Amino acid sequence: MSIEVTNLGRRFFDPQRGEFSAVDDVSFTCQPGEVFGLLGPNGAGKSTILRIIATLLRPHEGTVKICGFDVRNTPEESRRNLGFLSAETSLYRRLTAEEVLLYFGRLSGVEETVLRKRVSSLIDRFDIRSFARVRCEKLSTGMKQRVSIARSLVHDPPVICLDEPTNGLDILAILATQQFIRDFRDAGKCILFSTHNMHEAEKLCDRIAIIHRGKLLAIGTLDELRQRTEKHYLEDIFVDLVGEKFDEMV
Repeated sequence: MSIEVTNLGRRFFDPQRGEFSAVDDVSFTCQPGEVFGLLGPNGAGKSTILRIIATLLRPHEGTVKICGFDVRNTPEESRRNLGFLSAETSLYRRLTAEEVLLYFGRLSGVEETVLRKRVSSLIDRFDIRSFARVRCEKLSTGMKQRVSIARSLVHDPPVICLDEPTNGLDILAILATQQFIRDFRDAGKCILFSTHNMHEAEKLCDRIAIIHRGKLLAIGTLDELRQRTEKHYLEDIFVDLVGEKFDEMV
């Protein structure tokens, strides 16, 4: 397994709510050559799970392994095997787009000759060439997002976590990003994909996990989720599962 999440739990403390579970006994796997969708409403626990996978938070219960490396015990090895894009990813304002890619490639230990070729390839792949030597502070939101995606791939990781990767992109850039996700899946990459766009998830995901209030409600292929809920479209499946769980809680 490229990503193996087992009985994952993480709690937080809030002055009004007291201690609460943001993630509660969540387990799933993601294989090489698979796009695995992680879906849930705001506050469901998706970002917490992604931050634990990225070694930014430590779990209170359970384990997460990236290519066999435990994120708690071997965080550096886990990060070497992971490309991570989150909604909070930022760029160094005074560096150009090309300099950002070179900088993060060097941080990841990519050999210089290989790095130069890889950066050039990513610049072409994400249509960055026209602004590759423009400082990031002068780039539009969509341009920055393309650079951020390329940055997460510059060390050629086997596992890629993408949190809302098409945010801020125009339709042509969205289609190009969706195609890159398919291409990387076909190349054997493991891709964990979090989005609020149900149509996008329908198009891209091989399997889908739906999370609500820290709990895993369902996991399976789109056809398996259709059979379970007797709904056809993913947004209807999502509403059916989340509404069912909400009814149990009230």
